[in-house]
Amino acid sequence: MEPLNPNDNPGYFYSTLHEAVSLIEELALPNLKLQFDVYHVARSEGDVLVKLDEYRTHIGNVQIASVPARAEPDEGEIAYPVIFEALERLQYEGWIGCEYHPRSDTDEGLIWMNRMGMR
Repeated sequence: MEPLNPNDNPGYFYSTLHEAVSLIEELALPNLKLQFDVYHVARSEGDVLVKLDEYRTHIGNVQIASVPARAEPDEGEIAYPVIFEALERLQYEGWIGCEYHPRSDTDEGLIWMNRMGMR
């Protein structure tokens, strides 16, 4: 379940991690997890590192994008190397998806990975 920030998605059913996790806990389905979208969390709640730690047991997937531009995650308010270190420290073993609006074409848009030492 992915909470979407109300700035980009006004009127969406739920916009906070707490709301999504409350539903997850109420439904108690073993295959229902939280999609922790760093972009949406930063835009609607802030304290991304605190929220990662607080909701780590519910996270099934992580998504990234720059904040506030929602472009490649190599600009803006979020220091993604710090996010990646936190995920490693929390022993997160799931996927990290990239959901952003590229500034250019795909090949150009993936150069950020090399700059951050990712492959």
